[in-house]
Amino acid sequence: MAEHPETLVVHPRPATGHAPVVPPIHQSATWRLDDAKQGADFAQQSGPAEFYHRWGNPTTRLLEETLAQLEGGEAALCTASGMGAISTAILTAVQGQHHIAAQRTLYSATSEMLTDMLPAFGVRHAFWNPADPGALKAALERDTKLVYIETPANPTLEVTDIAHVAKVAHEAGAMVVCDNTFATPLNQQPLALGCDAVVHSMTKGLGGHSDVSGGAIVGTRAFIERCWHNFKILGPSLSPHDAFLVQRGVKTLALRVQRQNENALALARWLEGQPAVRRVNHPGLAAHPQHALARRQMRGFGCMLSFELGGKEQARRFVEAVRVATLAVSLGGVETLVQHPASMTHGPLSDADRARSGIGEGLVRVSVGIEHVEDLQRDFAQALRA
Repeated sequence: MAEHPETLVVHPRPATGHAPVVPPIHQSATWRLDDAKQGADFAQQSGPAEFYHRWGNPTTRLLEETLAQLEGGEAALCTASGMGAISTAILTAVQGQHHIAAQRTLYSATSEMLTDMLPAFGVRHAFWNPADPGALKAALERDTKLVYIETPANPTLEVTDIAHVAKVAHEAGAMVVCDNTFATPLNQQPLALGCDAVVHSMTKGLGGHSDVSGGAIVGTRAFIERCWHNFKILGPSLSPHDAFLVQRGVKTLALRVQRQNENALALARWLEGQPAVRRVNHPGLAAHPQHALARRQMRGFGCMLSFELGGKEQARRFVEAVRVATLAVSLGGVETLVQHPASMTHGPLSDADRARSGIGEGLVRVSVGIEHVEDLQRDFAQALRA
């Protein structure tokens, strides 16, 4: 059995005997059964992989096993998108009249779910500031069943103290779910720090090539089984081909993350010296407010950074002027992407919600790829002059 993640991503299962080196894609929506009893047995199981695609698939099962091992969880469940994973996990953790305590800066669709969708089902929420050690405890209520965090946060790169959150939440009888998309399992292990479950948008770093959409939940076997029963009804099934693409992307995860960690930190340090840049957000910078915390709970600082320019017009000119980088949403791929959060990824939020999250009009978000960092610096230099 592999002991290091660099080996595990390549060899998730022990390989013996005559078999294909690359696992096959089981491109079938249903499975031929031996007899009626076998079908009846499958119908009573949780997540059978060889019964009906909405319930499970062998190609997806291999990916789920890989992710559970990478995150240090007992089991995993893969979905068709990151929001498929996030919504399934949240809807499993809470019911009507329950309360959610969520950190103030989250992916926009997660915030929209909390503010626009869940109140219709009687689920309430409160946002709290992870930079304030006492804020979470103050936000908890008698019916708080879920504390939801995302660290580093999108797009401010705010870092949340996972171990502290887990301690406070568990003392209050609430579970903790952490969005680990920005960090990836190679840079951060939320379950080892006390979280009950982890969610990912596999569209991002796990897939790594901007060619697939997917999501994942990792946690205890009991929680994943509960998630699966809701997943079976909601139906956000990951296609076998997409599961194959993510599994293939995971094989190079360690190499990509190492290069992206190095590039992002070098680019962030370079941006700190540019006169047009007012502030750079990257947890690897000594000036980052939670740099010491990031050093304690992260193995690497990740591919993401953001920086403030003078205003919306300056940000627009920059993102339209890049030539090596690409103006596009999403993140975690081999190519460097830039975008304007206030009008793009977080544009659906209200002005007040963006202000609460610390997303200004001059903020530019960067997902740093695997290009040569000097080419990125030259590209950013000419874009800053535009």
